[in-house]
Amino acid sequence: MGQTKSQFTEEELQDYEDLTFFTKKEILCAHKKFKALAPEKVGHNKNAKLSMHKILQYPELRVNPFGDRICKVFSSSSDGDCTFEDFLDMMSVFSDAAPKTVKAEHAFRIFDFDGDDMLGVSDLRQVIERLIGDGNTLTDNDVKLLIQTILDEADLDDDGALSFAEFEHIIDKSSDFSNSFRIRL
Repeated sequence: MGQTKSQFTEEELQDYEDLTFFTKKEILCAHKKFKALAPEKVGHNKNAKLSMHKILQYPELRVNPFGDRICKVFSSSSDGDCTFEDFLDMMSVFSDAAPKTVKAEHAFRIFDFDGDDMLGVSDLRQVIERLIGDGNTLTDNDVKLLIQTILDEADLDDDGALSFAEFEHIIDKSSDFSNSFRIRL
């Protein structure tokens, strides 16, 4: 194979391959990227947990307005810190091989800031504010109008919020969703 020895047994690699959308080679590549975030901490400790701050140093997460939300959704702890398995799960869902339905489920959880299994007005406001960033040129009325337009288009049961089914219906219409919900290894 080469000069390097994997920290994982063949059985562990097989388990990861069975549980993700990755090949063994891609799993080892993901571990290399994880280790590069904190080589002193990960070193030979395959069970190391990295702080959200460290995970957010990954280039695609550093520039993503939802980086912290992504970490929190994929973290096995409430603080957003990630183990390699959390990181691998995240990268797997953001891979090209992950089905659109899996991506939609995780996108919904990322946008559901209050965790009530609905995308309400406050969730949609936070999504919009993160998307437009600090150079916000929208007035509060513009944001309210945008939220109302979203709800008029997508809130099929008129309850003032988007359920996962309604969100998934929007995603199904979006031809570019899978391409934009992607992080390459």
